[in-house]
Amino acid sequence: MAKAYKLPSGNWRVQASANGQRKSFTAESRKEAELMALEWLNGKRQAQTDRTVGECIDDYIESKSAILSPTSIDSYRRHKVNDLSDLLDIPLSKLTALRVQKAMNKLSMSKSAKTVRFSHGLLVAVLNVYAPEIKLNTTLPPIAKKIKQLPPIEQVIAAVVNTEIELPCLLGAWCGMRMSEIRGAKKSDIKDNVLLIHDTVVTVKGEHIRKDRTKTVESTRLIRLPPYILNLIAQLPPEQDELTTLTGNCIGKRFSKALEEHDVPHIRFHDLRHLNASTMLALNVPDLYAMERGGWSSPSVMKSVYQHTLSDKRKSVDDMIDDFFDNIVTSCTRNCSQNNK
Repeated sequence: MAKAYKLPSGNWRVQASANGQRKSFTAESRKEAELMALEWLNGKRQAQTDRTVGECIDDYIESKSAILSPTSIDSYRRHKVNDLSDLLDIPLSKLTALRVQKAMNKLSMSKSAKTVRFSHGLLVAVLNVYAPEIKLNTTLPPIAKKIKQLPPIEQVIAAVVNTEIELPCLLGAWCGMRMSEIRGAKKSDIKDNVLLIHDTVVTVKGEHIRKDRTKTVESTRLIRLPPYILNLIAQLPPEQDELTTLTGNCIGKRFSKALEEHDVPHIRFHDLRHLNASTMLALNVPDLYAMERGGWSSPSVMKSVYQHTLSDKRKSVDDMIDDFFDNIVTSCTRNCSQNNK
């Protein structure tokens, strides 16, 4: 609490704040003004500690709703309901580190270490705002290292060539685009064969939401589209501005079905980005350009999204990647033509 200060009138004033509220107290003596402020603060603190963990989580999520993405907000709500249910009805005044530890122990029996750590992180963030005096030292399960086995990129591309999801799949595997970026991309974003990635479309509880921003600052970027992909785009209906009108769920299901029909081991649609990264690593693409193309850059690596985008070196990198993928799709389409004869 701030100390009282003397006004020109000779009275004393204290300004106190709690739970987002601010109030001034004025009295003839310093002690009286500070006592009034202290009584008010104690009342506010008592009211705060009588609130349940669930109520505080709801308030915290609501306070972030205008800042975080709809998918992040939905994720917070799901973790609250599905993973923190044992703590939701506990008043803050009765929440202890031991109760949190027991809840995390129980959660670890049925959920992954990643889920446990995310849920605990959400709880810690909430407590830092509403009950900073509660200090947790929870022992959490370690995240085991997983080595993802991805099928050869040639097999994956062969499974989607000449299908209705060929374009979104190639945008993922060839250009390293995320599903939300693919759904948000439009013909009107293409200039001189270069696509500006700046919009995304996500689905939350059945509602398709277009956002005028990408996942991170670095994700807003330029991608030079190769002739093969530009030809696929040219075949879209003239009145259609979006590069795909399919939902993410629809694309994902059709992608899985295409892999199954071609006896290719199952991977997620998002794994196309991993294949893209692996391909660039195999081609010895410098880290700067690999991260720039895929939007993986951090501020310490890339100062500006557009600073290096169309440099001579970046163009040579694009040429090398385009040649690699173009050889694959050319081979796939040639084989498809021969099989149809």
